Amino acid sequence: MPSPWIAALLALFVWWFSTGAILWAVRRADNAGPRARLVLTGLTLPLLAIGIWGFMVTLNSTGMVAVYGAFLSALAIWGWIETAFLTGVVTGPNSHDCPQDTPEFERFIRAWGTIAYHEMLLVGVLAAMWIYGHEAANTFGLWTFTVLFFARVSAKLNLYFGVPRINTEFLPEALGHLASHFRIQRLNWFFPISITVLTFATACWLERLIGAETAGDITGYALLTAITALALLEHWLMVLPLPDAKLWRWMLPAPKTSTAKTTRPEGPHGF
Repeated sequence: MPSPWIAALLALFVWWFSTGAILWAVRRADNAGPRARLVLTGLTLPLLAIGIWGFMVTLNSTGMVAVYGAFLSALAIWGWIETAFLTGVVTGPNSHDCPQDTPEFERFIRAWGTIAYHEMLLVGVLAAMWIYGHEAANTFGLWTFTVLFFARVSAKLNLYFGVPRINTEFLPEALGHLASHFRIQRLNWFFPISITVLTFATACWLERLIGAETAGDITGYALLTAITALALLEHWLMVLPLPDAKLWRWMLPAPKTSTAKTTRPEGPHGF
């Protein structure tokens, strides 16, 4: 039988390495200029194609290799969408800083406008994956993407409502305006809900892992337990004084010294 620890360690390594690789590529593109960000998004399109292909071909296979393939395929799809977001290619219509003392409803509209296209793309992909694969034999890729989606939505809401620790040093040039939409405060009402839900989800995957009998199920539930636990950890890092940025800072090129940017004139609500 396969070791769930190997699957969990793989999930940990892929989380760390893929995050670092995307940050490294986006930082290099930032240093090269706006055109380089567009080129990077185009050059990584094969990652999206491979992810879609891998997701589809593993749906009807329940072996350990197919489960790993489904997991990595979901991460490939997710990785390309995140790259397109960080390069500023798929973000939202609002590219302006949020003025201070903005009324809450106005602040929400502006914040939504910074990420609207990205969120609609994620929702569309998630819906397509569920429509196409919810009755398949191997749904581990589907659940991987689902966990990532809801964990990311939760993280964004917590940044909006306010948390003590917000690491903005990795924000690329194209998303520099996002920092003005975050709120630093002691805690928000939504954070305990996020922690409770993610803890419950981790426990559910762990319970299924303990009861799993086949190699595919053991591998799949170990991967889901690990990736959900990592999402839980990322939430705790918003409040705990831990130097998590050191995990990737050492591997990134130095940013450009100039941060000047030009945007179109601001319209209503920043649009």
